[in-house]
Amino acid sequence: MTTILWDTNGTEIVKTLGAERRAAGALASGLALTLVVVTEEEHADEAQAAATTAASAHPCRLLVVVRRRVDADDRLDAEVQVGGRLGANEAVMMRMYGRLSLHAESVVLPLLASDAPVVTWWHGSTPDRLAWDALGVLAGRRVTDAISSGDDPLAALRRRAKDYAPGDTDLSWTRTTPWRALLASAFDDMNASPTSAEVQAERGNPSAALLAGWLTSRLGIKVRRTDSGGPGVTGVEVRFEGKERLRIDRPDGYLATLSRTGISDRQLPLKRRDLGELLAEELRRLDADQLYAEALAVVTGEKDLDDRPPMRTLVWRDPEKRVTRSKPAAPRTGSASAAKATSGRGASDRTVKKATRATSARTSKAAAGTAKRTAKKVAARQAARKRKSS
Repeated sequence: MTTILWDTNGTEIVKTLGAERRAAGALASGLALTLVVVTEEEHADEAQAAATTAASAHPCRLLVVVRRRVDADDRLDAEVQVGGRLGANEAVMMRMYGRLSLHAESVVLPLLASDAPVVTWWHGSTPDRLAWDALGVLAGRRVTDAISSGDDPLAALRRRAKDYAPGDTDLSWTRTTPWRALLASAFDDMNASPTSAEVQAERGNPSAALLAGWLTSRLGIKVRRTDSGGPGVTGVEVRFEGKERLRIDRPDGYLATLSRTGISDRQLPLKRRDLGELLAEELRRLDADQLYAEALAVVTGEKDLDDRPPMRTLVWRDPEKRVTRSKPAAPRTGSASAAKATSGRGASDRTVKKATRATSARTSKAAAGTAKRTAKKVAARQAARKRKSS
């Protein structure tokens, strides 16, 4: 059964899901986990199809969060179903508009299956730090995909290494599982020690980088990566002491040829898997993937990834708030040179004042001397007049 709610809220979704469960006779105790899918509208159909495939192998409550334009008016549209087009599970498809999309956890938290682990998968753009997304902080297992991140895949792996916490994984690593299984089985009856290896793949393929990192961490040898025409990883070759060689070739993405020194070639299935199968594999394990951490550390150079604390603390960051850098203060008329000039002018002014005072003093002294001489002359004239009159 399916119920569509337009311009609704979290409370109505919880009530509708409870009504759908009672009508379908579904029991929450049969749920193994809660799968939260975070995506954008352009990837929504692909994410739904992959999540439906994964949910068919793992009974879960599927919560799909489609984040729409942040600059739109706040609005929530939801599709609630139990056993509908999204598989025989409890599923809620939510399209969030406006600022609500930045606080999706306020709607998702009440919908989590009680006492069940939470897995969050980002399909499309992924935050640089998963702690910026509350839907990642509340999950015990976090799944990303370097290929669909919309950026350089190898740069995406470096971001994941800087932000790594136990419980993180990437579908680029999941794509290497069949290769790792074949290589590990081929080593069962090998007695010679490996000396070097080579991984061939299309340029910038993150799975090839992680596969090379895994070989380095497991065998302790130098692994070279070379470019090929694809698709994906096309070949792996391991060289041993005594010129022995082990090689797996998969040029078409379907069948692989296993070649070993002294043994005839064998054809083995090695098909490239779709997103749903990759996601289903990651839902089989809910603990930290130490091998992924070791391979990622080799590829990116980050150290002690598996020793980091598994718990994350939410860091609220508004992606719409632009960081305004403070402009450097305009130099005052008093920059260093201006200050120097000002101080010079001050010194000059003081000198002028001092000189003026000295000049005034000299002028006053001279005037006093002139007045004294004039008084003597006047007194001499008066005395001469008195003498003449007498």
